[in-house]
Amino acid sequence: MVKERVLDFANHINRTKRGAKGAITETDPEYRILEPVVSNEMADVGMFLELRKPKSAEEVALLSGKPVEEVSKLLWELADCGACFINKIDGTDKYWLDLWIPGVMEMMVNHKENVRKYPQIAEAFEAYGRVRGPKTAGLFPVGMGLMRVIPIEHSISGETRRASYEEVSMYLNENDLFSVSDCSCRTAREIMGEGCGHLKEDMCIQLGHAAEYYIRTGRGRQITREEAFEIIKRAEENGLMHQIPNTDGPGKTHAICNCCGCSCFSLRTATMFYNNDMVRSNYVSHVDKDKCVACGECVEHCPVNALKVGQKLCTVNPVKKKKTPTPRDREWGPADWNTDYRTNAKVAEEGGSSPCKAECPAHIGIQGYIKLASQGKYKEALELIKFENPFPAVCGRVCPRYCESACTRGDLDEPIAIDDIKKFIAEQDMNTEHRFVPRKKHDYSDKKIAVIGAGPAGLSCAYYLAVEGYSVTVFEKENRLGGMLTLGIPEFRLEKKVVDAEIDILRELGVEFKTNTNVGTDVTLDELRSQGYKAFFLGIGAQGGRKLNIEGEDAEGVMTGVDFLRKVNSGSDLKLNGTVIVIGGGNVAIDVARTAVRVGADETDMYCLESREEMPALEEEIEEAFAEHIAINNSWGPKRIIVENGRVAGVEFKKCVSVFDKDKRFNPVFDENQTKTVKADFVLLSVGQAIEWGDLLKGSKVELNRNNTVKADAQTFQTAESDIFAGGDALTGPKFAIDAIAVGKEGAISIHRFVQPGQSLVLGRIKRDYRPLDKENLKLEGYDRLPRQKPAETASSSKFKDTRGVFTEEQIKKETERCLGCGATVTDEYICVGCGQCVTRCKFDAISLVKKYDRGAVELKDLRPSVVKHAIKRKLVITAKKPLRFVESVLSPDKGKNRPSKV
Repeated sequence: MVKERVLDFANHINRTKRGAKGAITETDPEYRILEPVVSNEMADVGMFLELRKPKSAEEVALLSGKPVEEVSKLLWELADCGACFINKIDGTDKYWLDLWIPGVMEMMVNHKENVRKYPQIAEAFEAYGRVRGPKTAGLFPVGMGLMRVIPIEHSISGETRRASYEEVSMYLNENDLFSVSDCSCRTAREIMGEGCGHLKEDMCIQLGHAAEYYIRTGRGRQITREEAFEIIKRAEENGLMHQIPNTDGPGKTHAICNCCGCSCFSLRTATMFYNNDMVRSNYVSHVDKDKCVACGECVEHCPVNALKVGQKLCTVNPVKKKKTPTPRDREWGPADWNTDYRTNAKVAEEGGSSPCKAECPAHIGIQGYIKLASQGKYKEALELIKFENPFPAVCGRVCPRYCESACTRGDLDEPIAIDDIKKFIAEQDMNTEHRFVPRKKHDYSDKKIAVIGAGPAGLSCAYYLAVEGYSVTVFEKENRLGGMLTLGIPEFRLEKKVVDAEIDILRELGVEFKTNTNVGTDVTLDELRSQGYKAFFLGIGAQGGRKLNIEGEDAEGVMTGVDFLRKVNSGSDLKLNGTVIVIGGGNVAIDVARTAVRVGADETDMYCLESREEMPALEEEIEEAFAEHIAINNSWGPKRIIVENGRVAGVEFKKCVSVFDKDKRFNPVFDENQTKTVKADFVLLSVGQAIEWGDLLKGSKVELNRNNTVKADAQTFQTAESDIFAGGDALTGPKFAIDAIAVGKEGAISIHRFVQPGQSLVLGRIKRDYRPLDKENLKLEGYDRLPRQKPAETASSSKFKDTRGVFTEEQIKKETERCLGCGATVTDEYICVGCGQCVTRCKFDAISLVKKYDRGAVELKDLRPSVVKHAIKRKLVITAKKPLRFVESVLSPDKGKNRPSKV
C-alpha cells in the first residue's frame, strides 16, 4: 500500500507536485528509498523543511501546529534515517533538506542498519542514476555536474595553470571538522550482491556541516585532518580517484569521495552513458609516445576505460581508429549506451600492441621493465614484474619464453633476450641486503585462506592474497616447498636456493607454511573450515607420472620420469648405469635424460612419437640434450618392454607414421611391420603427468573432467563447491610455471571477492585480452642490427650446478638498447575524465594531465539557468548537423547496421 504522505514528501524534496509533469510516483526510486523507513507522521513534518534553509523544531512546530516535543522526535527520526540534515547552529538544532544526489540518497544508504534490513534502499539508490542519468546526457556544461572529478593532486603538480579549487588539499585545509564513512555506492553494490572487489570501508570523507551530521548520526567517525590526508593517500595508492559534490558553490564542497569506476554511480554517468562532461575535471591525459612503453599500468587503473595499449611503429597501411560519438552534438539514446560497462572494458586497441605483453600468460609489462633496466632502475623494474609475477628469478631460468617467440625484433634478426634481462633484474634483488617486499594494501587478517599445494600456482595465489592483507596458510604434503619447481626440475636448470629465496618473500609477507601435511588424510577440508578458513585454492599440480599400459612396464628398472626426478631432487642416492632409455619428447623427458647422464648412465637415448619438427620440447632444450651426447630417436613408439628375470632388458619399438589426425588431435598411427629392439638397463617413462587427488576432494561437490583435471569456471576458477577455487596443472593439465603463476593471481582475485560480503566474482573485473600487433603490417627497414647478447657460462665441478650465467651490467645496457619499443598507450580525450590515476601509475614520466577546460562550479541557484542555456546551444548544433548526419548515413558502408562500439 502506498504511503500517500510519504509520496507527497518525496515530491516535496524533488520540488515537484503530484500529478504534474515530472512528478514522483510510487514506482520511482525517490519514493522507494523513503518508503521503508519514513512514516507518514515523519513525512508530515518533513513537508515544512526547505532546501538548504535550516529550521529549528520550534519553527517547524509553529508551521505544522504540532507540539514541539513531537516535532523534535520526528525531525530527529528524519535526520537519523537520512532524509534531512541536522546541525547545531548557534546552540540550536537546525534541520534542512538537500538534493537527492548528492545528498539524501547517500545519507540514507549510509545508515548501516537500515540498508541491511531494507535492501530496497540500496536498490533505489542504484536505480536513481540509471533512470535519471540518461536524461542529463549532453545537457550539463563541463564543470557544472552534480559531482565533479578532482585530479589526484600529485598529477597536476607541474601544471602552472591549476586553480586552487582543483586541489584536494585546499578543501582539507579550509575545514576544521572531518569524518570518514563507508562509500555509499559500494555499500549499495554490496547489498545487491554486485560489488566489484573495491570495498566500502573508510572511503568517503565528510567536511564541515556534513561531518557534523555524519558523526552525530553514527554514519561516520570523527577523524583529524592528518588522518584525512592519510586516507586520501591510501586511496590513491590502491588505485582510486577523487570526486566531490559540486553543488555548494565555487571552490566549496562538503565531501571528498574516493571512487572506482566499476561501482561508482556518479562515474556510471561516464562509463555507461558516455555523458563524461557531467563529471569531468578540467584536465585530460596526454601520452608522450616517445617515453611510453605500453606497460599497461595506466590502462588497468583507468576508472573509465579511456586508455588502451596500442602501437607506435611505422605501418605499411595506417591502422584506422574509430571516432567516439558523443552526446555533445547528437541525439542520445539507449543505442548509444554501454550497458555492459562493468564487464566489457577493453585493454588493447583493435590493432593490437606489444606482442611480448600479449603472448605472456601473465601479461607482464615487458617493454616497461626493459626500459627501466636500461636506465639502471632495477628495483622499479622488479616492482613492475612482481605486479604480475612474484617469481622472476625462477622464471628467468625455466620460462618457455613465449614473449621471445613473439618479439618483433625476431623478424629483424634475433629476439630480445627478455628472459635473461628478467633474470638479471631478479638477481640484483637477490643480492641486496634489503630485498623488495611489496606493501600490504589492506588489513584483512581476520580472514583465513588455505592454499593447498606449494607449487607455482599455489605460491602465486598465496603471494597476492598476502599483499591484499589476508592470513594465508599453504599446506604442502611434501617436506619441501616449491612443488615441481623443486621436485620436478633438475638442479642444473633451477637451483633450489633460487626457489627458496623467492619463497622467503612470502614468509616476510606473513604467509604460513605447513609441510608434510596431506590435506584429505592428515586434515580434511571440513576440518579446515571448522578452524575458520573461509576459502581454498587447490594448486596441487600434476605430480604423478603416467605409464603406457604396455607389457613389461612394471618390471624392475622401469619408472616414470617424474618419480625419477623426484627421487634425485629429494637427495636420494639413486644411481644408474649402462644404457638408459627415456621414452618421451617433451621438456620433462629432456630433463630426465640429462639427469640420467648425471647419475651414472653410460649411454642415454630418447625415443618419442613425434618427428623432430613436432617435438613439444623447446628448441634450446633439445640442443642442450645433443650437447650432452643424448641421442634422440624420432617417430618411434614403444610396443613392449622386454623383461628377463623380472628386470628390464630392452624395449621393442614400432614406427610412428603420424601423431595427430587431420583435426590436430592426438591420434598416433603406427606401422606395426616396422619395428626395432634396443637394449636397456633402465627405462624412464616421460610421457605425461598425472594428477593425484588422494582423499583431498572426499565429501566435496568438486567435479573432475575425464582427464582428472578439476572442473572450474574459466574466468573465476571457482569449482562446484563455492568456497573452493583451483589453478595450475590441476586445472589446466601440465603446463609451464608462468601459466600456473598467472592463474594463481586470478585465483587470488576471485578469493578476495568471494570472502568479502556482497562482491561479484566478475563485475568490474578486467578481462586482460591483450592482443599482438600485426607484424605483417610493419615497416622494419632502417633499424640497427645490434647482435643479441649472450651471458657467459660459469665453470663448475658439480654436474648439478646451473652453469648458465647472468648478464653483466654492460650487457644489459646493450641488450635493452635492441628493444624496438613496439607499444604505446592511446588516450580517448573525450572518455578521459581527468582523474590523474594514470599519472600516478606511470614509472616513465610518459603520461601527464593537461588542462583542456577552465570551468568552475556555480551557485546552486545559478545551475538551472546555466544548464538551460547550454541545452539550447546543443539543440542548435544538433539541428545544424542533421543534414550532414543524413549524408554520412547514406554514404556509410555500415548503413543499416548498429553504430560501432565505443569501448
